[in-house]
Amino acid sequence: MSRVLLLHGLWLRGFTLAPLRARLRAASLQAHSLDYASVLSSPREQIVRLERAIRALPGDGPVHLLGHSLGGLLSIECARAYPELPIGRILCLGSPLTGSSTAAGVAARGPLGRVLGKSVHLLRQGALPLPEGFQIGMIAGTLQLGFGRWFTRFEGPHDGTVSVAETRAEGLADHLQLRVSHTGLIYSREVARQAAQFLLHGRFDRRSDGPS
Repeated sequence: MSRVLLLHGLWLRGFTLAPLRARLRAASLQAHSLDYASVLSSPREQIVRLERAIRALPGDGPVHLLGHSLGGLLSIECARAYPELPIGRILCLGSPLTGSSTAAGVAARGPLGRVLGKSVHLLRQGALPLPEGFQIGMIAGTLQLGFGRWFTRFEGPHDGTVSVAETRAEGLADHLQLRVSHTGLIYSREVARQAAQFLLHGRFDRRSDGPS
């Protein structure tokens, strides 16, 4: 059974991934989730924690990574920092690969910027260029519900926090847009179905547009 490790995004905790984890397990994936302090710990500390979790995961074979928002950026940076790890495919859900204009807008609000914690620089700069030798996929949301519109002016479709343009990058194995919000990416049944499809086969299923 293929192994996959899930990482939550900023301000969330591991328990928020329980529905997604359960759906991936129902799709024959050995899914686990990693809890980390997204605000109080630095990206470097988070990446070291992820590296240790990958090595300690039970079972054999590659470990696929699925990261929501900040979690996707950390997954990519971990693959870059530890190329010897048995990392398989990497799937990002709404991760701002080119940098988050919302994070930049929040950071520019003086004391309010502290809510981004030690991850502010990674969120603002993104994770480009993508490391070579990894199959990286992206699911981007287009339901415009979120606080991001209070801090930035989006160009084109967005999920309320991250624009679709911020999720695109040269080197992605596949990119899919679904009508869900940024937070909704971790609770949508269709996102879970497409996530399992990519993690197992390296491509999304474009034969039908299922419900979110």
